[in-house]
Amino acid sequence: MYKIYINGTPLFLASTAEAGGKPFADDKRIVARYMSNSRLLLSYLDMLEKNTNFDSVTIFADDVEKLFEDFAGQFRIIEAAGGVVRNQEGEVLLIFKRDHWDLPKGKLDKGERREEAAVREVMEETGLSSVELGEYLGITYHTYRDAKKRRVLKYTYWYRMTAKKEALEPQAEEGIEHAEWRHPAAFLASDPVVYGNIRGLLEKEIAR
Repeated sequence: MYKIYINGTPLFLASTAEAGGKPFADDKRIVARYMSNSRLLLSYLDMLEKNTNFDSVTIFADDVEKLFEDFAGQFRIIEAAGGVVRNQEGEVLLIFKRDHWDLPKGKLDKGERREEAAVREVMEETGLSSVELGEYLGITYHTYRDAKKRRVLKYTYWYRMTAKKEALEPQAEEGIEHAEWRHPAAFLASDPVVYGNIRGLLEKEIAR
C-alpha cells in the first residue's frame, strides 16, 4: 500500500485485498476501484487539491504497482532525503518552515547517493557540525504544485541519525525560522502544526 499526502489529506493506493474489495463513500472517506482510467486519478487529484474535508481517499486495484505507476505518471518526480536525528537525551531535531514543523530534508543533487544527501541536508539546514548515519527508515510521498503550476510528486527517503546536542543555526536562506531539539512525545502532545507524514515518522520514534 502507498500513502501519499495531497494538500494534507492521505491518499492510499492499495491492493484489492488491502482495501477490502468494496467501493464505499461518505462525507469523510472514499474507497474506489481503479479501472485503468487515468481520468479517474486526475479527478481525485483535483478534488483533493481543492478540498480538505476528507479524512482519507483510497483507490484500489488488483495490481497496486501498476496503479502507482499510472498515478506517478501524472507528476514530475523529485527525490529528496532527510533524517530523524536524535541526541544523547532522546530528543529529536525539528525545524520550523512555512508555518509548519518539519524534519530536515532536501533534494538530491545530480549523481548524489540518498544517504549522502540526507546527511548533507540535515547539516546544512540545522548547522550541526556532524551526524552519524543510522538505519534506513523508509519513504514518504507528498504532492504539490511548483512555480510553473506543474504537479510534483516528491519521494523522500528517511534515515535514522544520531548527533551530539549542540547549538543550532537554522538555514534562513531556505526559509527555516527555527531549529530545535524536542522530545517527540511531548512535542506531539502540544498539538503542533505538523505535516501528516512527519507526524507518522515521529509516532514511530515514540513507539520504539
